[in-house]
Amino acid sequence: MFEKVLIANRGEIALRIHRACHDMGIRTVAVHSTADADAMHVRLADEAVCIGPPPASESYLNIPAIISAAEITGADAIHPGYGFLSERARFADIVAEHGITFIGPTAEHIRLMGDKIAAKDAAKRLGIPVVPGSDGPISNDEEARRVAKEIGFPVLIKAAAGGGGRGMKVANSAEQLAEALSTARSEAGASFGSDVVYIERYLATPRHIEVQVLGDMYGNVVHLGERECSLQRRHQKVLEESPSPVLTAKEREEIGGVVVKAMTTLKYLGAGTVEFLYENGSFNFIEMNTRIQVEHPVTELVTGIDLVREQIRVAAGEPLGYTQKDIAFKGHAIECRINAENSVTFAPSPGRVTSYHPPGGPGVRVDSALYSGYVVPPYYDSLIAKLIAHGATREECMRRLDRALEEYVIGGIDTTIDLHRSLLKDPDIKKGAYDVHWLERTMAARR
Repeated sequence: MFEKVLIANRGEIALRIHRACHDMGIRTVAVHSTADADAMHVRLADEAVCIGPPPASESYLNIPAIISAAEITGADAIHPGYGFLSERARFADIVAEHGITFIGPTAEHIRLMGDKIAAKDAAKRLGIPVVPGSDGPISNDEEARRVAKEIGFPVLIKAAAGGGGRGMKVANSAEQLAEALSTARSEAGASFGSDVVYIERYLATPRHIEVQVLGDMYGNVVHLGERECSLQRRHQKVLEESPSPVLTAKEREEIGGVVVKAMTTLKYLGAGTVEFLYENGSFNFIEMNTRIQVEHPVTELVTGIDLVREQIRVAAGEPLGYTQKDIAFKGHAIECRINAENSVTFAPSPGRVTSYHPPGGPGVRVDSALYSGYVVPPYYDSLIAKLIAHGATREECMRRLDRALEEYVIGGIDTTIDLHRSLLKDPDIKKGAYDVHWLERTMAARR
């Protein structure tokens, strides 16, 4: 097992990784920008190293600084968390070249799944159902028109190296296609340094379903059920739950089996998530995330398996120690992503937290690095807390979550707590009758 792990991230996920390491008897190194000098994970880690000024490009994305911090402190492994460098294959390569273990998949698998065109091709070969679309990149308007005519409008143009909704545009007709293609390319180039795009059929009312997998270096792979992530705004997840309120036990078993078989063939190592659009009983692969997910706590609560601990164990060469039949799914869990944003306008709200009181009680979990007096910096993602509730049933889970939201106090800044309280009261949410367009459609209708 590792003696010292460097945490190449910040905020709640950095604290989450520190806690897992602490519970395993592993010392931790926190790296931080000058803006995060007073962050909770920096205060609690065994050692801390400042790696640069506030801009992420000069700190959390500064590979030489992170490697130097690992070498100076004698860390034998690096955990990238999510975001930042977590899905940079080159970073994984460099970590390995310096004799340090990267806690995550192989660079080969990160590289494969990081290119959405290559990932889709791999999914087809591995027997995973995919969304109908182009077989590769779209090079010009004429090719785009041909593909769109074959699969039918509306179509979705997507960046091959994309994420977070950037480089994605919908064309409802041939007349809109050229402009959508141009805009998607422009956004992709600006956001990811590559303007390569491809086309898929645009599904009208899909649900976003993802399957969590774990693999070790001995060829053992299991799935930990699915998460429903359909409540989204601008392609950013707002609320997640497990299990999905619409999947049957048979569907869950079948898609889980398909994913496990594919990941076993791929010899996948570590934690990963295979994401689908689900519509009319059909699963359609969209991408695979080769890292821990923001929403991993809901899976932990329904399975009792610590995903971050498992990431560390398998990276250290330990076997999973259990098979698929050993995994039991108990109850229902829902996570609310709480951002430092106005609940109505979604304007960012950095600033000092003047008061802080997290909720508690049976079945309530809070993943957050906030404390009273902490200053939320304006330089990074606005996610400041994850509130997760677990219950024997979905109804009990929602009641606990509503109670917890009512108890949660974050003073001094705007947060999306009120948004989540209103969501839990909506009849569609109570029934589980929503799709990926529901939130934006509903918000537009209420303006």
